[in-house]
Amino acid sequence: MSENQKGVKYAASFKEQFTVRGMIIGSVGAAVLTMSSMYVALKLGALPWPIIFVALVSMFSLKLLGNTNINEINVTHTAMSAGAMTAGGFAFTIPGIYMLNPEADVSMIALFAVVLGGVVLGLIFTALIRKYFVVTKDLPYPMGQAAAETLVVGDEGGKKSQTLFASLGAAAVFTLLRDWFAVIPATFMNGALAGKGIYAGIWLSPMLIAVGFIIGPLYIGVWFLGAIIGDFGIVLGGTNAGLWDAATASAIKSSLGIGLMVGTGVGIIVKGIIPKAKEIFGPMFSKDAMSNSFINLRWAPIVMVALAFVFTVVCDMGVVASIITILGVWLATSMSAQIVGQTGINPMEVFGIIVLLAAKAVSSLGQTEAFLVAAVVAIACGLAGDVMNDFKAGHILNTNPKAQWMGECIGGLIGSFVTVGVFYVILTAYGPAAFGNPEGFIAPQAGMVAAMVGGIPHMTSFLIGLVLGCVLYIVNFPVMTLGLGVYLPFYLSATAFIGGALRFIVQKAAPDWDKKGTGLIIASGLLGGEAVIGVIIALIQAVQGMSAL
Repeated sequence: MSENQKGVKYAASFKEQFTVRGMIIGSVGAAVLTMSSMYVALKLGALPWPIIFVALVSMFSLKLLGNTNINEINVTHTAMSAGAMTAGGFAFTIPGIYMLNPEADVSMIALFAVVLGGVVLGLIFTALIRKYFVVTKDLPYPMGQAAAETLVVGDEGGKKSQTLFASLGAAAVFTLLRDWFAVIPATFMNGALAGKGIYAGIWLSPMLIAVGFIIGPLYIGVWFLGAIIGDFGIVLGGTNAGLWDAATASAIKSSLGIGLMVGTGVGIIVKGIIPKAKEIFGPMFSKDAMSNSFINLRWAPIVMVALAFVFTVVCDMGVVASIITILGVWLATSMSAQIVGQTGINPMEVFGIIVLLAAKAVSSLGQTEAFLVAAVVAIACGLAGDVMNDFKAGHILNTNPKAQWMGECIGGLIGSFVTVGVFYVILTAYGPAAFGNPEGFIAPQAGMVAAMVGGIPHMTSFLIGLVLGCVLYIVNFPVMTLGLGVYLPFYLSATAFIGGALRFIVQKAAPDWDKKGTGLIIASGLLGGEAVIGVIIALIQAVQGMSAL
């Protein structure tokens, strides 16, 4: 046994981390979470991060079996969480096909090829970019930090453990009262502003407040600045000044936000990826270039060529669109790694929209095939967000990244089969008309993708955002959170801002308390409490929904 700089014990042996029993537990959990995530993402348009829930389940299960270590738990929960984000990327895109054309005939083979392709590409690119974002950039990855803190404190016990689980319990009770018993409202909203297209208010979410606290005042402040620009500048200010009507304001707001995020992605490529291209992509081509990757990736180019063939033939995307899709996943997973690392939020459907629009611009892509492109990207980005959070937790705990990645492979593959199977059951039982129906499966993210298949609402704003985002990123301005603030509803940004403001107050008023990490422990508990209850409610709703089939 050895210890890292924080005194956390970890197992030196790979075999003690990647175990048969751990993968059995992880596989069963991955199947269950994929089923529930698929149903809930379609029904409610929400998908809580499962990482805290699976970390606690893995800890409980392995400690019950005995003779475990914190890294075996880490690897097990890595496998367990993969399927949930795979299902999310699928549910946030594919139902849009049937919203636009209920008579659409898409083969399950093509859908499986899309899911499996997205998973494989996500695994390849996250393996390549892990070191840059997790180690070199050392992004906060609040969900990964919270998972690591939960495992460390839960394993050590003592006062820190009591603090963690007290805050976790408080958030769990609050979430139950809000989401299950409905005795606490989900939001405080300003009805007058809602009539003007501004969802001003506060989402009563311990989890999002905790995310804001963990991320810190800088990134959250820029995030909130984006919300002010988008809602009070463009929507309220622009309409009151008579510059445009409400519909145009909404189009400018969403297009500018997406443009800022796309521009940041381009900036990441220009500033962070291209200068490090040899280090990042060397393992794919060189026998000895293993400095950045923890696995031998010389097989990756062959797999990507094979996937391009599958996308062209099985999914009927065409050669050009298939190549754009694979290259787009590279860009999108980098953007996903950046935004998840800074904010804990992963707008995977937005990344899918970005690449499908690029594919449509350079090829004669059909309507259905455009959704397939978006699905590949969203699935890869969903998995990337989960993988990078897990890698962050593993980096803190000194877990072997190869063991984590292999666990992610197992969970992702299981998620591929379960995702398509559950969707086929729902489609067969309810019919295509159920998608987009408030009384059926509203799938709001897929509805947004459907709306964007026709093109970017306001191209000028998109291009302005793209250029501005790229330039600001290159000059080290935290622009990704700016675009997120412009794009997201104001009430989400306001809640995250509360957490960032609390962190600022603590840093100024009680710096010693902040250095001891007590605030981060409490934040991890708040984050974990809502996440755990959110997943449990999702499981219950999934079982109830599936039993009604």
